[in-house]
Amino acid sequence: MTRKRKPYKTYTKEFKEEAVRMMESSDRPAAEVAMELGIRRNQLYKWRDQLQQKGGNAFSGQRGRPKKEDQSEVVTLRQENERLKEELEILKKAARTLRRSSSEVRIYPRSHSAIQGITALRGIRGIIQRLL
Repeated sequence: MTRKRKPYKTYTKEFKEEAVRMMESSDRPAAEVAMELGIRRNQLYKWRDQLQQKGGNAFSGQRGRPKKEDQSEVVTLRQENERLKEELEILKKAARTLRRSSSEVRIYPRSHSAIQGITALRGIRGIIQRLL
């Protein structure tokens, strides 16, 4: 039986700013302030760092990675490049497999479909060799 994960608690921007202000202005340790607020100590530090890095834009409410249409062209091209590299690796492996099996001699019964299969394999091998 699997347990369902608790949903994330969400805090308002004002709460986060006030929590960081309390941590920085009081002479009490951050762990004590966090316990009083009912949050983890490291969460206070994360909020403080976000506030220092982004200033007024901190805690904007946008979570996760940006949507596909918001990505820059460079990011999109890098993703496509990675996909094409993976495809090339697959084709290289297929070419190595075909080279190894080309030294084998197989006897097929004379049928039209077998001859078409051999012709198709030769065509595929030619395409892969041109890619490499």
